Amino acid sequence: MRKGNEIQLDVAPIVGCPSYRSHTVITLDDIRAAASRIGDRVHRTPLESSATIAAMSGAARVSLKCENLQVTGSFKVRGVLNKLSQLTETERARGIIGFSAGNHAQALAWCAKAAGVRCIVVMPSTAPQSKVDASRGYGAHVELVATSAELVPRTRALAEQEGLMLVHPFDDDAIIAGGGTVALEVLDQAEKIDVLVIPIGGGGLIAGAAVVMRALSPHTRIVGVEPTGACGMRQSLDAGRALTIQAPRSIADGLAAPMAGERTFEIVQRHVDDVVLVSDEEIAAAMTLLLLRCKLLTEGAGAAATAALVAGRISIRPTDHVAVMLSGGNVDLHRLAQLTGPPS
Repeated sequence: MRKGNEIQLDVAPIVGCPSYRSHTVITLDDIRAAASRIGDRVHRTPLESSATIAAMSGAARVSLKCENLQVTGSFKVRGVLNKLSQLTETERARGIIGFSAGNHAQALAWCAKAAGVRCIVVMPSTAPQSKVDASRGYGAHVELVATSAELVPRTRALAEQEGLMLVHPFDDDAIIAGGGTVALEVLDQAEKIDVLVIPIGGGGLIAGAAVVMRALSPHTRIVGVEPTGACGMRQSLDAGRALTIQAPRSIADGLAAPMAGERTFEIVQRHVDDVVLVSDEEIAAAMTLLLLRCKLLTEGAGAAATAALVAGRISIRPTDHVAVMLSGGNVDLHRLAQLTGPPS
């Protein structure tokens, strides 16, 4: 796997999270079971072709998996539904808590309301106001903390004080398996996929998708994408262990996770071919491209994989069919205007 060297972040071994070194391996059967549990409570999002992006990247064909059109505006609802569907009555009575920059928070709030479960989400004060408002609108109690470094300790303290069950945004087998259901859909919707490009925050989406692809489409090259200012997985791969990031920074707030998950790191290390980095400027340009040429509204996290493809970060053959994950579309309108600017 290629070594990333674009930026060095303030990183350290994971603290505040339990060790999962002895966890059982997630399998294709786990992800198929997740798909059965979720059923028709989520959208079967479209897989749209883009001749423009294919031409820009040098691929024969590019397909965009539009999880920006998913319930709550991102893929996150898949994992949360899978997790909450397995709660015991005692756990349901206790209620749930999670930490998030926004998309996991919205998914938790929406799913908890549907299940009649109490929900608290801890979010950084830098989270887009639209995501904070949506989480509250779905019925969650939102607590804001000053920095991402405070997310995990504050969440764990509240969980203990309130007797709530923590639903981790990515480092949980049920969450990973739910995310993997996206890849099942892609393989059902498309012919042979040569390259699959996926954005990485904590790694839940790419970990679940990698399990599916290695089982059902082993020839497919899997490439993860992170912002240069929030590249915890790339840094972890280079270090050989899962790390925390003290101050992740990116316009792609959905990818600015404070850590690489231990579960997700192990799967990425085993199954993912490469993790590449993109700048905030390249992400903003990809958001504009997707909006103007594909008529698809994405947030920074949702546009990151496209950014890597059109910026030439991924080696593409002229015969390749490339599938790109648009992981979310929850962008604040004020921020969208700032990032995309007036059309040229």
